[in-house]
Amino acid sequence: MKTIAGVVLMLAGAAVGIYCGLWWAFIGGIVDVIREVRAEDLNALSLAIGIAKVFFAGLIGWAAAGIGIVPGYVILTSDKTPHYTCRVR
Repeated sequence: MKTIAGVVLMLAGAAVGIYCGLWWAFIGGIVDVIREVRAEDLNALSLAIGIAKVFFAGLIGWAAAGIGIVPGYVILTSDKTPHYTCRVR
């Protein structure tokens, strides 16, 4: 059961990292920049946020993936039994 939970958590972390880094930050940032450049009036803050999303897309993706991959790896490689077992005397 621990193996399944660890693998599922790692795969979910990788999927969230790909979504956040690639789709939301990188592609979404490019779309935001294009939308702001083509607009009638240029909003500097929205343009700067779009550029920052593209610039930090890799970091955002790695951080989002790490939130799931690291705990999944810890669960997968832990050998200790849980501390909540009680012994009857």
